[in-house]
Amino acid sequence: MLNVERMRVLHAIAVNGSLNRAAEELHVTSSAVSQQLAKLEREVGQPLVERNGRGIRLTEAAEILVEHASQILSLVRRAEADLEAHRDEVGGHLVLSAIATAARGLAPTALVLLRELHPGLRVELREQEPDESVPAVARGESDMAIVVDWTGAPIPLPGAMAKAPLMEDVADIALPAGHPLAHRDLVDFDEVAGERWISWTRGSICDDWLHGMLRARGVEPDIAHSVEEHQTKLAMIAAGLGAAVMPRLGRGPVPEGVRLVPVQPALVRQVYVFWRADAGRRPAIRATVRALREAVGAAEE
Repeated sequence: MLNVERMRVLHAIAVNGSLNRAAEELHVTSSAVSQQLAKLEREVGQPLVERNGRGIRLTEAAEILVEHASQILSLVRRAEADLEAHRDEVGGHLVLSAIATAARGLAPTALVLLRELHPGLRVELREQEPDESVPAVARGESDMAIVVDWTGAPIPLPGAMAKAPLMEDVADIALPAGHPLAHRDLVDFDEVAGERWISWTRGSICDDWLHGMLRARGVEPDIAHSVEEHQTKLAMIAAGLGAAVMPRLGRGPVPEGVRLVPVQPALVRQVYVFWRADAGRRPAIRATVRALREAVGAAEE
């Protein structure tokens, strides 16, 4: 009889592409992964991986097993969710990934609410950008993730996911205080499109959106700096080193020397949380969605 835990190991190898990365996902040693794989090969009587240069590749037999393993693990998650729903108790361990602005602007309030209402639930927050959090949910490393879709640039989610909208987040243009447009009540985006921009980390979802949005207006982006940390970006704007698109969610204090100016057409992104559909009956997931929506209400007051 096939062992489910060994099937889980093979599935992790298939998803991650190596034994080492599978071990990291499963929080075990590479040696433990190799041992489980060897036992599974003996159970099925066929090799499951082959050397491919410095890496490995799955055999045809392994591909067959991985397809079944995906269905089996989904059924296990659904069974776990159904048992939690049957108990009708919000408890256990839930991993919530979130983009930085949601981690600042929504997560603290939501986590406090969950701690007060559901003391048996342990929620672990992980600040991650979508390129990390989306595959983390798909692999089962995270239970839920808060991400954003900029207008015209939705994030592709894997299949079999469910999601809940949380809010619309509007962005302003952050300018140095001495900029000629800094004291305007409203600017047209075409007036600032040619600015030297302080963007997000190169290749990130938001950086790609900024490039696409500018090019759609016939402007080749002039990216002066690429910065990940929110406060670093504001400090650079205060020093007169460029302009930036600054979402309102999780913005926090704005230093002297920076002016935030609304822009038309409005720059809007949709904030939402998603999870694997096969875990959707978990009371912990439903409770977390409720807490996040209450946090949105508190942030908008």
